[in-house]
Amino acid sequence: MIKKLLIANRGEIACRIIRTLDRLGIASVAVYSEADANALHVRLAGEAYCIGPAQAAQSYLRADKILEVAKACGADAVHPGYGFLSENSGFASACGEAGILFVGPRPEHLADFGLKHVARDLARRAGVPLLPGSDLVASAEEAMVQAERIGYPVMLKSTAGGGGIGLQLCSNGGELLEKYAMVKRLGEANFKESGVYVEKFVAVARHIEVQIFGLGDGRVEVFGERDCSAQRRNQKVVEETPAPGLLSETRAALHEAARSLATSVNYASAGTVEFLYDAGEQQFYFLEVNTRLQVEHGVTEEVFGVDLVEWMIRQADGSLPEEWLGQARQPQGHAIEARIYAEDPSKDFQPSAGLLIEVAFPEGARIDGWVETGTDIPSCYDPLLAKVICKGTDREEAVRHLQQALAKTRLYGIETNREYVLQILENADFATGAMSTALLQTLQSVSTSIDVLDGGTQTTVQDWPGRAGYWAVGVPPSGPMDSLAFRLANQAVGNAGDAPALEITLSGPSLRFRSETIICLCGHGVGASLLSVAAINVVRSGALPNADFHDPAQVLDGLNHTFEMERHNNMYFTMWYGVFNSSTRELRYASGGHPPALLIHSSTPPQELRTQGMIIGAMPDIPFTSAAVTVPENARLFVFSDGAYEIKRKDDEMLSFEEFTEVVAKEGLYENAIDRIYDFIKGLHGEGALDDDFSMLTIDFPPTP
Repeated sequence: MIKKLLIANRGEIACRIIRTLDRLGIASVAVYSEADANALHVRLAGEAYCIGPAQAAQSYLRADKILEVAKACGADAVHPGYGFLSENSGFASACGEAGILFVGPRPEHLADFGLKHVARDLARRAGVPLLPGSDLVASAEEAMVQAERIGYPVMLKSTAGGGGIGLQLCSNGGELLEKYAMVKRLGEANFKESGVYVEKFVAVARHIEVQIFGLGDGRVEVFGERDCSAQRRNQKVVEETPAPGLLSETRAALHEAARSLATSVNYASAGTVEFLYDAGEQQFYFLEVNTRLQVEHGVTEEVFGVDLVEWMIRQADGSLPEEWLGQARQPQGHAIEARIYAEDPSKDFQPSAGLLIEVAFPEGARIDGWVETGTDIPSCYDPLLAKVICKGTDREEAVRHLQQALAKTRLYGIETNREYVLQILENADFATGAMSTALLQTLQSVSTSIDVLDGGTQTTVQDWPGRAGYWAVGVPPSGPMDSLAFRLANQAVGNAGDAPALEITLSGPSLRFRSETIICLCGHGVGASLLSVAAINVVRSGALPNADFHDPAQVLDGLNHTFEMERHNNMYFTMWYGVFNSSTRELRYASGGHPPALLIHSSTPPQELRTQGMIIGAMPDIPFTSAAVTVPENARLFVFSDGAYEIKRKDDEMLSFEEFTEVVAKEGLYENAIDRIYDFIKGLHGEGALDDDFSMLTIDFPPTP
């Protein structure tokens, strides 16, 4: 029996293997690079040893260092996980020579199936259907000859490796000549194998793989199949089992083909036989064999009730119970998995490194991951953060559970593909199970993220009521300085009043919104400009601090006003003033007091925007803000105000904040100030249009006559 096992890997698969080791009572040993010193798998393992710098070539790919650690710590087995050295026959052989069990296939299986042209030959001998293709080609010219024989389009493939590396689609001879050298170079650089062959490309196909487990004596267990068609650049994103929409005889034939191939070589341990399935012709073709535990093994475990890591360990040390074998297995329910990557779909899926400031996954879903709040994501490894796996009685229920789980998942601090995966699940072809490997080529990513082009001086993210009550331990309070405007702005756009928002105190940021967005600027006046806005447009007003001003007609020539200035016990307050010219669609407005905001929602941006105003605060002798904007046709204008703010005594001295608060409380000034707004809006929209803390007027502008 294995007593101590070293995991020659990192990230989620290392954490996944440790989970099984803990259950079996086997001591776990982790290895890590300097970049992973604080990683979760290091803390979960019973022992952990640093094996080098961050670069994988100097750490996780150093078989000599890993074996040195295994010998030194007394490990009697090594599990390679997936990636890195998992399919390296030399590493497996070196483990055996050192008297350490390699938990995986035998070295000859790794070597033979690691070369795709050899794997094709083995499949041919086993009677497994193959796509039209070639043996290894010695030159680009020979590749062109083979491509002409097969017929374009073709795939130019490196004989080694996986993960989409060394695969290139060629539609004609020119493309093939251009890409041939690149495929050879990628194979040599990544897998130390430069061999290339040509294979027929099927434009509308599905990627279906069969999970096998060989006992090394010709017996092979089959654990169903998985559909992995939702791929981006040959990298899987969503996987599920059973594969939807297969005829029962096709499913059985897939299983038998995989079993036949594995039996022919006396395959040992976990493996996956991958097929390309032409749904139109209902015919499948052999692609390759992955001689390792697959990333997506979890969905198979969920529907078959097995632990494939445990099976691998028990097969390696000869303790696999006979009663587990030879059973007629049927999947129970349906399972689906989403890979959550640290990548930015809106920027061509570029990797996203950095600090995760919040990580939260929902209960009820299986999470195979390695990240937590405070994890620093390095840029030098695969970007997989976690796999979210959900199960249901059928596919519809499983997909629904996954959608709910992803909606509740929080991964803040870096960009991820979480929203992108939700868009995949909502796609009509995916929903019906009619997806192909080409699905994600046409799916456009829609992101709600915001690009901060310039953060602005002293612009901060705040929430309400913020952090309070920690002065005793030296932590100052936080939260918005203007909590009323903060909550009004949130309510205007449909958020909860305590939702985070940006507070601008000195100079504002420059932001790029990636999708249609409703924006509200509230509080004291700041200038705002719109650049390349396609759908949602924001215009706002500033403050009118001069309390002696009480005739809006003097502010802007010919200006009509909706709500007049009021006097209350010799204290002034101002409301919103504006006029809309229906023939020119020009809106002119000014404001005073605590400034209201204007929100223009339309399908096209305003044609003109002019503003001037102050930075912050209602200070005497600072000019009021005024603006003019040309409103698009069929636009909707939202106007809201929180009433009085700028108040003076009879002697024209400004009230202090404390005096202002006292006056408001004593006189009920705020409530009196907006009574007329309430009455006006209720007349338009009824009693349900307002609550006790907020007023908003909605005006639909007619098109130009």
